[in-house]
Amino acid sequence: MLWYILRRLGGAVLVLFLISLFTYAIFFLLSPDPAYQICGKTCSPERIAQIHTTLGLDQPFWVQYRDFMVGIFGGRTFGTGANAVACDVPCLGFSFQTNQQVTEMVASRFPVSATLAVGAAVLWLLFGVVGGLIAALKEGRFWDRAVMVSALAGISVPNYFIALLLQYVIIVQLQWLPFPQQVDFGDDPLRWFQTYILPWSVLAFAYAAMYSRIVRTNVIDTLGQNFMRTARAKGLHPSTIISRHALRPALTPVVTLFGMDFAGLLGGALITETVFGLNGIGKLTADSITKNDQPVIMAVTLLAAVLVVAANIIVDLAYTGLDPRVRVKAS
Repeated sequence: MLWYILRRLGGAVLVLFLISLFTYAIFFLLSPDPAYQICGKTCSPERIAQIHTTLGLDQPFWVQYRDFMVGIFGGRTFGTGANAVACDVPCLGFSFQTNQQVTEMVASRFPVSATLAVGAAVLWLLFGVVGGLIAALKEGRFWDRAVMVSALAGISVPNYFIALLLQYVIIVQLQWLPFPQQVDFGDDPLRWFQTYILPWSVLAFAYAAMYSRIVRTNVIDTLGQNFMRTARAKGLHPSTIISRHALRPALTPVVTLFGMDFAGLLGGALITETVFGLNGIGKLTADSITKNDQPVIMAVTLLAAVLVVAANIIVDLAYTGLDPRVRVKAS
């Protein structure tokens, strides 16, 4: 098991290294000159040369990439003398358009995206797994059709339409909730909950629809297997048969999807954050793309890559608990 974990961690480090290398090459070799993006088209050649020196853009690519990686683990300084700008560990770059460290910009927005992702994940797992299980056990009946119709609606209707509809009906017309206002949980727990309940619901509706279809299909397939007939013949309690023998194998693909979906949401939910006025990673990414703030865009890209790779490792470890065959191979 230890060797399996070490192999997975080694593979993750290699993948992250390659992603960081290609990402850096795309943003600093193939993209427009960052100096012109910072200074503008009317900037003098002397000012352009100064920005190149400050950012290290006058150095060979490998030197630039080395300095970038060193900055992540040891910090770095942009420029020299009185114009020097220090960037603390982990230094993901410096945004000269906002005069802020990129790490600070991302860190200030990440709690919003994390709150949005965690709350939505709890809801979509609860309703997706339970709804899919009920639909499988009631196959062909009213509850099965109701869950599948809801799932079809969740997959077909765009998120932004649901978000705008809920905002208009619940906030504007019925006035059950106040307009979203970003507050900390410690300052006003009730207002914090009221701000996030609709974004959670919008995201959970789409994901729960997909998860319920997957759980339903897998549970129905598992119920028809020979070992399920053996379990019933042995006289096991129906709840034990469903929870241990039917639902557990059906959760294997759900774990895979959940890891990827959750990691993706941690990297920002642009549409939902924009509609409800939440300043998360998605909103930061959109604003940075508009300004062509390359260090911020690259940092968010690397953050998303790290989250996805980490989710893959966690999913692989979760497999060892869900599927005995994987546990045997890992050991």
